[in-house]
Amino acid sequence: MGEDFYRRAMETGMQTTYRQRSDRASIGVLIYEGVEPIDIGGTVGVVSMASRVLPFVEAHAIAARSGPVRLAGGLSVIAAYGIDMAPPCDVTIVCGGPGWGAASHDTALLAYLRGLRPEAVASVCTGAMILSAAGILDGRAATTRRHAVGAETTAPLTLLGASGAVRTTVAGVVDSTVVTGGGVSLAIDTTLYLLGRLYGPDAAAEIARVIEYDRALAANQQALGIVQAR
Repeated sequence: MGEDFYRRAMETGMQTTYRQRSDRASIGVLIYEGVEPIDIGGTVGVVSMASRVLPFVEAHAIAARSGPVRLAGGLSVIAAYGIDMAPPCDVTIVCGGPGWGAASHDTALLAYLRGLRPEAVASVCTGAMILSAAGILDGRAATTRRHAVGAETTAPLTLLGASGAVRTTVAGVVDSTVVTGGGVSLAIDTTLYLLGRLYGPDAAAEIARVIEYDRALAANQQALGIVQAR
């Protein structure tokens, strides 16, 4: 039942033709100092597991400059590409984390994002704040993490809608051509949605089963929903 609910939610407003599972796809994952490690797992990790179903899908870690990037909590990862040499990607997902404030003032990073096609840009968690800083979400519906945590005094979702330029909503995933996802573990839901947008809801549902997330995915969509506002 849960899987059928998820498939119906994804199919609403999506294209009717998809790539074959043997087709290639490249998923960019944009990282910066202070990204939450869970956003790496919810994006790069999901794409890695998806390769069991989609053998030619791959993820590329992209940062302002190639090399080590220190994440929140002290873990460092290697960005294979800087934005000056980033490969063409079917979609580039901007991760979230406490470093989003500094990243929102990185003019080169914002210019790189503005140069991407709207349908090839997405965010998870507070990555939406960076897209907003780039002006990419102006006039669009979007979501982000809905609760303030730690030292935060205002929820990111409230901050995102403060200027009136972005139509904010509580949701698991919002597809307003630019795709934005909810907070923290909802990065998994967003990445599955993006893979479904490329390969179809059946492929996304199978990947959810492979990562043992099918019940959680259906529960999240029943509670929060997928909002399509293209």
